[in-house]
Amino acid sequence: MRPIFSNERDAWDRLMSEHHYLGFKSLIGSSIRYIATIQDRWLALLGWSAAALKCQPRDAWIGWSQAMQWQRLPLIVNNVRFLILPDIQIPNLASKILSLNLKRLSQDWEDIYGHPVLIAETFVDTARFTRACYKAANWLYQGQTSGYGKHNSRYVHHGQSKAVFVRPLDRTALIKIRDPHPDPLLIRKEKTMQLSEKQASELIETLRKIPDPRFKKGVRHRNLSIVALSICAVLCGCRGYTAIAQWSKRCSQKMLERLWCRKTGTVYIPPSEPTIRRQLQRIDAEKVDMAISDWVGRLSSGNAIGIDGKTLKGARRQDGSKVHLLSAFIHQQGLTIAQKEVSAKSNEIPSAIPLLESLNLKNKVVTADALHTHKNLARFLVEEKQADYCFTVKDNQPTLKEDIAYLGLKEDFPP
Repeated sequence: MRPIFSNERDAWDRLMSEHHYLGFKSLIGSSIRYIATIQDRWLALLGWSAAALKCQPRDAWIGWSQAMQWQRLPLIVNNVRFLILPDIQIPNLASKILSLNLKRLSQDWEDIYGHPVLIAETFVDTARFTRACYKAANWLYQGQTSGYGKHNSRYVHHGQSKAVFVRPLDRTALIKIRDPHPDPLLIRKEKTMQLSEKQASELIETLRKIPDPRFKKGVRHRNLSIVALSICAVLCGCRGYTAIAQWSKRCSQKMLERLWCRKTGTVYIPPSEPTIRRQLQRIDAEKVDMAISDWVGRLSSGNAIGIDGKTLKGARRQDGSKVHLLSAFIHQQGLTIAQKEVSAKSNEIPSAIPLLESLNLKNKVVTADALHTHKNLARFLVEEKQADYCFTVKDNQPTLKEDIAYLGLKEDFPP
C-alpha cells in the first residue's frame, strides 16, 4: 500500500474514471492517491481528500462548535474514492487494504502537508454496497447524510442519503481534536470561513460600539470591516498583519459584502496589509475584547469556562517588565473569550472579577487554579453571575485543606 508516483497519476485517474460508479474528475483540496499492489500488479485504488465542510452525524460525534470546526477541519480526511479493479477476486481484500492504508495515512499526510490527520471519514451508498469492508476494518457508523451535495458554492438536494462512517487514526484522536490547548503542530494555519448572514450581522452590530480613532477625511475602509475581517482571520489561525491581509484577499465576495468591505463598481475590496496594521495598532484592544467576547461565546457550544494567566514571550513594557495576561477561555474549543493585562505591580487575583464581569456566565462552570481559590471570587460567580465553580485547593491554604479532609469527602462526594 503506497502513494502513487508522479508518473502514475494519469493511469490512476483514467482507471478511476473508467471503473468507479461515480466516475472521476479530480480530488478536492489537499489529497493523496494510493494504490495497493502485489509485486507490481495493481489491485486497488484509493483517493483521500479534504473532509466534508458539513456533516451533522460526524460533527455530533466529535462534539465541536462551528468555531473549532473552522480551525480543526484539516485534521479530518475523507475517503472519497475506493476502487478494487474489475479483474481482481481476492477474499477479504477490501478490509485488508483499508487497514494497511490507515496505518500509514497520517504519516504520509504529515510528510506532504506538514501536519498529521486524526480522523478518517467516508460516505457509503447503502443501495449499492453492504458496508462490510468498513465494519471489518473497525470503522464506526454514525448515521445518514441528509441527501445534499455541494455544487460550486451552493448545496443542492439530490435525495441520495449515504451512511456516514468514521475511523479514529489513534486511540487519543477524539481527545486531541477536542483539546482546548491543542498541539500547535496539529493545526494548519489560515483556514477560510463563511459566516452566515445572521452571524455577520451580529458581529457588525457588536463592533459598532468600538470608536474609530482616525480622522474621517481620507478614510477608504470602514473601521467595522477592518476589525471584523481581522477577528475572523485570527479565529481561522492567522497570527500576523500579513497573514490577516492574505486571508482577507482569499475571502469570497459574499463574505466581504457581509463584513461591510469597500465596494468599487461591482467588486468588494478588502483592506491592504498597511491599512490593517495601522488600524489594529490604533484601536483599543481591551475594548475590542470586551465587545466581541459575547459574540465569540455564541459561536461555541461549551459550558465550562477556564481562567488562566500567562506571561507573554518577547513582550515587555516600557519599564522593561514582562507583559502578563489573564485570559478566560472555553474548555471544549480552546477559544479565548476575554483577556486582561495584569498590572506589573499586582497579580492575577484582583484581575479575575473584572475579567469575568462582562461575560454571560449563567449556568456555566468556571474553573481556576489554586491561586484563585478565594471567597470573593466564589461568591461573585454564584451570587452575581449565577454560575458554578470548580477550584483547586493546595497546601497554600492549609486550613481549608484540613476542613475538606475532616469532612471525609471521597467516592460519594456529590458532583
